[in-house]
Amino acid sequence: MSLTTHTDVPPICLAPLAHPSRPVHQLPPGATDCHCHVYEDVARYPLIDERSYTPAPASRKQYLDMCAVVGLGRTVQVSASVYGTDNALTLDVIAELGQHRARGVAGIHPQATQPELERLHEGGIRGVRVSTHVKGYGGTAAIAQLAPLIRPLGWHIQIHVHNADEIAELEQSLLHTKVPLVFDHMGAVRGAQGATNAGFQAMLRILKSRDDCWSKISSWHRRSDSGAPAYTDMQEMVHMMVDQRVDRLVFGTNWPNPALFPPQQMPDDGNTVEVFCNWVKDEATRKLILVDNPAQLYGFA
Repeated sequence: MSLTTHTDVPPICLAPLAHPSRPVHQLPPGATDCHCHVYEDVARYPLIDERSYTPAPASRKQYLDMCAVVGLGRTVQVSASVYGTDNALTLDVIAELGQHRARGVAGIHPQATQPELERLHEGGIRGVRVSTHVKGYGGTAAIAQLAPLIRPLGWHIQIHVHNADEIAELEQSLLHTKVPLVFDHMGAVRGAQGATNAGFQAMLRILKSRDDCWSKISSWHRRSDSGAPAYTDMQEMVHMMVDQRVDRLVFGTNWPNPALFPPQQMPDDGNTVEVFCNWVKDEATRKLILVDNPAQLYGFA
């Protein structure tokens, strides 16, 4: 992806599918999408200049229509990196849906004030994201500054890395970070790296060592090297996560799957649900990941 300047506009993403398929499996009531974004009117919600991509429009109505088709009842809106530390859109979506149905993860500045953070908390924000993969949030070096800021609120830090190997490098510091942690997208392990990858194994050790760390089963589409529709090379990692720490896993669609560009293809959200259900066949386990764990992590009733 090209570097952003005032005259160099980052590439425009693929638009979300207009008509996702309806999955065969029926999700339990309260099933939660723990990783998604919306992108609306740029005049009202401006994009930052220093961003990694330019999103296609993806409205909250389109998102809710998708949820209705695939059977998702609650949402965790992750304020997209293209908005930097402006969380207005995320707060507006939460306010419209109500906090019984929606929560959020923010981008915040390491110098954010407590009144700012308390306002975000009142608006339904429950975590802050850092990323070495996209511009906008600040990288993992910010964790040390962010942790003491968010600790009084009980928030978590959501960690989005470019390569799973980064987690192995950070393992010792993450084990001693004094706030809860959430690993994005299965720790960003690729199918070709496999379950023996050092970063993936480090993530599993952290999940097993700490009772306040979590991982999202999400975005396997872009990390699979075997590809659609079954993404078979990601299955072993999911099974290992379920076997070792099922009580600390949540699910996310990553709708509208930003930062995909032609000739890449947009995943079908109905297929996303089907693949997850085929990997996690036990209904009680599925309910734990889709309903109970998100309720604990994000504070749903």
